[in-house]
Amino acid sequence: MDDEWGAGRLELGAYLRRIGQPVPVRADERTLTRLHRAHVASIPFDNADVALGRTVPVELDDVQEKLVLRERGGYCYEHGVLFAAVLERLGFTVDRLLARIGDETETPRPRTHMALHVRSDDGAWLADVGFGGGVLSPIRWDDADPVRQGGWRYRLRPHRPGGRQVLEQRDGPWQVLYSLDETPQHAVDVEMAAHFTATHPSSPFAGGRLIAMHKEDRRHRRLVGRTLTTSRPDGSAEERTLDDDELAALLEEFALGLTDEETDRLVRAAPPQEPAETR
Repeated sequence: MDDEWGAGRLELGAYLRRIGQPVPVRADERTLTRLHRAHVASIPFDNADVALGRTVPVELDDVQEKLVLRERGGYCYEHGVLFAAVLERLGFTVDRLLARIGDETETPRPRTHMALHVRSDDGAWLADVGFGGGVLSPIRWDDADPVRQGGWRYRLRPHRPGGRQVLEQRDGPWQVLYSLDETPQHAVDVEMAAHFTATHPSSPFAGGRLIAMHKEDRRHRRLVGRTLTTSRPDGSAEERTLDDDELAALLEEFALGLTDEETDRLVRAAPPQEPAETR
């Protein structure tokens, strides 16, 4: 059980080169923040392998071969498994957690998201590098005050015994991004959740539909099929449907690490327009 997650097999130097960072000196908040922001900026969020009809293993060896050595993107479980192993190698204590998207008091959903509870001698934080439209930096675990990251505002608040909720505010009321269960998960729990998310008909990631996201300090771009939505911290948003050439160009701009053949397959598989109910 001591090496349940395989962190000892992490190629730390290769990971740090992937995100363009030097070897950290200590396990503290400054290091965590620097690595978190660099990971979000360097490794894309996407479900391209699911859309291509492939399985998505979430064991560390497979994840680092894909995201680090082949410079591909991935979705939350892949990002979370990789980043947790990095932090453990650097001396942080990490619990892998599962979350329900949205406010579970309104519409309970299955636990289909992975985030991290990170601790060191100088504090504890929520870290989440695998929520495509989520936080840019870690958030203090026991501080419910709003924090500003770039142009975005977030809160991490207690929610029922043994839970937390992550909220985002744009131009208006706070919105619940997801509801966390604070129970540490095992590798088999993450494997089960990843399988459901990639294969179950009710999952937005399944069924051959491509989802990719790219977030900067001042805008968030979300691609679902052919529909590109660009949103900003002030609540403004623009949506349009991409033709074949535009879709191929955007996939290249998002730096998903796809081959020309993979890009062509995804473009040909994308529906002419996403049905309104899926947006």
